[in-house]
Amino acid sequence: MTATGIDQSAADRERPAGLISLDELRNAVKHERIAVVMPAVPDMMGRLQGKRIAARHFLDRVDSGAAASEACAYILATDVDMAPLDRFELTGWKDGFQDIGVVADLDTIRVLPYLPGTALVHSDAVYRDNVAVEVAPRRMLQRQLDSLEELGLEVRVGLESEFVLCRGEEPVSNHNLDYSLNHPPAMADFFRDLEEVLQGSGTPAEAVKTEGAAGQIEVTFPYGPALAACDSYTVYKHATKHLAERRDMVATFMAAPFTGVGSGLHLHLSLWRDGEPAFATRAGEAAPETMLHAIGGLIAGLPHLGPLYAPHVNSYRRYATSHAFAPQRMNWGYDNRGCAVRVTGHGDGTHLEVRLPGADANPYLVVTAACAAIVHGLTHKLTPSEPTVGDPYADREAVPVHRDLTEALAHFERNDFAEDALGADLVRHYAHAAHAEVDFHRREVTDVDRRRGFDRA
Repeated sequence: MTATGIDQSAADRERPAGLISLDELRNAVKHERIAVVMPAVPDMMGRLQGKRIAARHFLDRVDSGAAASEACAYILATDVDMAPLDRFELTGWKDGFQDIGVVADLDTIRVLPYLPGTALVHSDAVYRDNVAVEVAPRRMLQRQLDSLEELGLEVRVGLESEFVLCRGEEPVSNHNLDYSLNHPPAMADFFRDLEEVLQGSGTPAEAVKTEGAAGQIEVTFPYGPALAACDSYTVYKHATKHLAERRDMVATFMAAPFTGVGSGLHLHLSLWRDGEPAFATRAGEAAPETMLHAIGGLIAGLPHLGPLYAPHVNSYRRYATSHAFAPQRMNWGYDNRGCAVRVTGHGDGTHLEVRLPGADANPYLVVTAACAAIVHGLTHKLTPSEPTVGDPYADREAVPVHRDLTEALAHFERNDFAEDALGADLVRHYAHAAHAEVDFHRREVTDVDRRRGFDRA
């Protein structure tokens, strides 16, 4: 029996683990070690969406050159509750919510040890004529990576994720365990199982630790190519939720799961040129020009791309508490965790940490936003203001982080930056989703409304 509590036969124990080739998949299917393949499209929230396809049928479709599967286009035009939203250009009642093709990226086939006999393959959304669906998050990121490649640059990223592990609606631990190595048994068992399935899924964690809030956990992933890092992150999130539910627990990736608690998705990022780190900094040397232009682009551009890295009403509650390790100003500094952009590392490992995204963000859209801003900074040779020294929350010279989604949406729609960086169609698509999110919350009566209104109004 594995740490996940699943009985395995000898054949199960021999099945391939992690990323595998198409030929390895064929062999596993032939020997009945893989029975199901899940071609998955990351949706607007970064969730994996698709169907369970009989493995032999999947191979037949791949061999014939057909799409691995089909899906209703609404998987890229929905809210967090999977309610199909009308009036998107992509789909709606005007065309009966038509299908799109799901084309497997055959370099991303992986076995999921927490789902025996199952393989996952990340996939791209296409129209009937095999043209890419441009609003799909994976496609959006690829376009930005192509723009950087045209400048002779490659972006490498490492993602640092926070979430809160709960039993019911209460955290599994009741106090600050930041950096503690003395974990409650339920949390220690969960860590061991998570590390095992991530390793077996080809997306190993670099480090796992408890964080500063009750029940809060941080998982850090190794540095690598941006698209692969985002693919791996979606597997991690899928696995985390699955393992938690098997233990009657809940892993919440809300940006602000409790009042005064914030969970981030910190983006560690550097640029490389001809296989060499473009941000490399030696002691006593000035910061490389490429890095300064990248910082200038991030500081100038990210205020106009808020719905990509802070997509929900709840996202902005993470910024509301001062000195809570979430930025409140669009500033930057050296090894300063209160800044929106932190320069960290040393020597060849010098890189940027973008601390704006919350745990609820879609990693593909987070990296898309960062890359679009960096391309802007590089092409316009932007130079940032002086780095913040001291308390970044007291920096009154820097632009404030948006107070809510409505404010962020106004900057996204009414400034030319987002349209120039992403294209008008993409701005309309994600703006429509953000309007739907705002409208939903305007209609809802919350527990706070009732608590403050029943006896006081």
